[in-house]
Amino acid sequence: MMKKVVVIGASSNEERYSNKAIKLLRAYSYEVVGVGLKSGFVGDVEIKTGLPMIENTDTVTIYVGQKNQPVFYEYILQLKPQRVIFNPGAENEELENILSKNNIAFEEACTMVMLTTGQF
Repeated sequence: MMKKVVVIGASSNEERYSNKAIKLLRAYSYEVVGVGLKSGFVGDVEIKTGLPMIENTDTVTIYVGQKNQPVFYEYILQLKPQRVIFNPGAENEELENILSKNNIAFEEACTMVMLTTGQF
């Protein structure tokens, strides 16, 4: 079964790192769900708006800055991911503490670097 990755901060703008990460995740055969402010697509990946419930989430990777993350705290907990990746610029000690208290692993890392170096 393919591991499911939820990309928070997904964008159809090809210049955004979330867009590049979605394409790379798909190139590595991950099942990807984008969550963003605007609906759209990145290749075959739909970007959903709001806080859609997504079953069997393995990883949440965040491309939203700390000040815009609080709306996602409870949502991430409800997804019950195995881990959360804070991409550069998305680091958030408050959310890391919440994840720790809920036994959810996290890392401050770059999804794309992790993929290309076999660490994902």
